[in-house]
Order: sequence, then structure tokens, then C-alpha cells
Amino acid sequence: MDISLFLQQNIMWVALAAVSGGMLLWPLVSGGGGNSVTPAAATLLLNREDAVVLDVRETGEWSAGHIPNARHIAMGQLDKRIHELDKFKERPIIVCCASGNRSSSACGQLKKAGFEKVFNLAGGIGAWNEAGLPTTTKG
Repeated sequence: MDISLFLQQNIMWVALAAVSGGMLLWPLVSGGGGNSVTPAAATLLLNREDAVVLDVRETGEWSAGHIPNARHIAMGQLDKRIHELDKFKERPIIVCCASGNRSSSACGQLKKAGFEKVFNLAGGIGAWNEAGLPTTTKG
């Protein structure tokens, strides 16, 4: 069968394959802030590699509930306070916010500052809660 005839007869399938492939490759090509991890993968990093959780939400959001032992630096303060994390450069850092958007930007800042093991919590604290994982209002 001629390739051009095949493409003409299956244009919708070819277009769908091209678009879905592009969507899969976009995070890799765009140089996104950090690797995305699910809440389950994040718990493995916490338990197996002593990862640090950085919550970049605003103080009011943080006070309503956050991942136990997380460190809090609001996104707007990260540039000024990033040095507080220098002692954790060798450890994985899981960055979270409400939904994953602010934390993606924070991951980019951390990578530019020399942090190599940076992970964005996919779905943010909302996904963490949906997974039934613990939060606290202490500290």
C-alpha cells in the first residue's frame, strides 16, 4: 500500500497520533520546572531518600493544612529565602502548592539555583488529600 494513500485514508488517526505524541513530549522539550511525582511516589521519596517537602503556598493556605514536616516558603518569598534550603541540595526536594502551578515555577527557580533533585507534586496538596495522605496544622 502506498504511504500517501494510507495517510489520506487515515488522516484523523495520523493527526491524533501526532497530537498525542506532541503532548507527551512537551514537558520534556519545554524544560519544565521539575519532574512531576504523584503523591504515592512522593511518599516513597520521603521514606526511602529522606526527601524534603517545600510548600510554596501563601500563609493562610499553609495554616489550613500542610504535609507533616514540610518547610514553608511562600512563592513570593522564594527568591529572598532560597538560601535557607542550601543545606538540602543533596536531598530530593518535593515542591507543592494548591494544584501544582506555583510549585512548577518554584521547581524552575530551585533548578536555576543548583538544586538537582527537584520534584513537583502533581496535583498539589489537593491530590495529596485525595490520596488520603496525612496533613497537619502544626508547625
